[in-house]
Amino acid sequence: MSWQSEVDEINRRRELARRQGGEESVARHRQRGKLTLRERFDALLDEGSFLEQGRMAGGATLDDNGEVENFDPANYLLGSGKVNDRTVVVGGEDFTLKGGSPNAAGYRKSVYAEHFAMDLRSPLVRLMEGGGGSVAGGGEDPKKPRTVGEPPHVPPRLQIIAEAMNKIPIASAALGPVAGLPAARLVASHFTVMTRETAQVLIAGPAVVERALGVDLSKQELGGPDVHLHSGVVDNIAQDEYDAFRQIRTFLGYFPQNAWESAPRLHCSDPVDRCEDALLSLVPRDRRETFDMHRLIDGVVDLDSFFEYSQSYGPSLITGYARINGQSVGILANDCRFFAGAMSAEGAEKTRRFIETCDSFHIPIVTFIDEPGFMIGPEAERAGTIRYGMAACLAANNSVVPWASIMIHKSFGVATTAHFAPDNYVLSWPSVASGALPIEGGVAVAFRRALAEADDPDAMRQELEDKLAAARSPYPAAESFAVHDLIDPRETRPLLCQWVDDIQPRLRAQVQPVTFGLRP
Repeated sequence: MSWQSEVDEINRRRELARRQGGEESVARHRQRGKLTLRERFDALLDEGSFLEQGRMAGGATLDDNGEVENFDPANYLLGSGKVNDRTVVVGGEDFTLKGGSPNAAGYRKSVYAEHFAMDLRSPLVRLMEGGGGSVAGGGEDPKKPRTVGEPPHVPPRLQIIAEAMNKIPIASAALGPVAGLPAARLVASHFTVMTRETAQVLIAGPAVVERALGVDLSKQELGGPDVHLHSGVVDNIAQDEYDAFRQIRTFLGYFPQNAWESAPRLHCSDPVDRCEDALLSLVPRDRRETFDMHRLIDGVVDLDSFFEYSQSYGPSLITGYARINGQSVGILANDCRFFAGAMSAEGAEKTRRFIETCDSFHIPIVTFIDEPGFMIGPEAERAGTIRYGMAACLAANNSVVPWASIMIHKSFGVATTAHFAPDNYVLSWPSVASGALPIEGGVAVAFRRALAEADDPDAMRQELEDKLAAARSPYPAAESFAVHDLIDPRETRPLLCQWVDDIQPRLRAQVQPVTFGLRP
């Protein structure tokens, strides 16, 4: 006796499932310039590494003889694979079936995605395209008895998402329209990216918005990349799907598998004693002139290792990941080309999220400081800058990973405390100026009456500012041991490479999940 007939039926159903939404639906999907979900998995993962979970999940329609007449597969695909030879869990909605709106089996698989990744203690990658539930429901007869909702003893749906955020790296890509609960899951990630031409991220689609608010907008106008490039909903924009996968692979390379492991340290071929002469003249002597902080970062970190994200959201603060002496590190820096580097509400929120992500996965932080303080003015007040700014400052002060703080140019006010953590390594360039207020603001406050009574207020203001600037020397801080060292800018990389060696015992001792207190 053999079970060959049953095996043949298994293989037949598997083949039906692989047809996804059918030839016509798949063809329409590709005509829109999109890959199918299975093609996306193949493009992201190492070749031949995908192992699918629930290959036969779905619904079979039987004929009068009990034979399978049709098979609708689950429209959420899930499995494990390799990215750069490291295990990851991948999942996503199949837009060729019901536009990705979950059928019963698809919903179960989507709920399982975080559980599966947590079981494996592996990163989770979501490749997303689809809406949430439908008002039509599952098509049940309303006249018949039915169950609604989940029983009280079942954990809330979002509980596992919250737990996963604290224990495994999560990267999500919006590759088409993403709305409702999928949009919520998208932002519950440590890195998010959306494609420029095909993706939109929406709380609700155009039809719902028009019905509720009387506003007629397209999906692109509501939630396209031009919107979310500046909203903070996604971190990066990708030129196409392949670019999105490249960014995800790069991002994951800086992270450990989970919160029970250390951030990776790779072999470093960039000389640890490399000293860039350009750093000596990078910061202008005229404090009103700007400079390119990215040139400084590139001159210090391992060559070609800096991966920036969320560049257009809160642009006065730079966040990203890099390697120094092979060690994965988080990079935080001010960009004086935007608001003189001042911390806006958006920049503060970006900073807080960055710090907490680094803490969650034991990634040491290096910050290059050119901080004039919190953004000021009526727009800053309406945006609640002080609340978000204080949250960033407390995140830094509660941080547990090693920090290296390099004082480059300006270091003023309460906002500068977002660049310092307990027991951090502090170096100062000779170009730094620090204090309670920038000179310009301090003069305006301290000499207000004298300036008002002066025959030439502008000349007097300039004289006072120049005099006070000349008195702001970096040497007293070094002499008072307020910094670990005052250094030649060219020494920055060698000293940070040594610091990376020194902090290894501390990093090894931190391999466990962390928790966070309340932020204001």
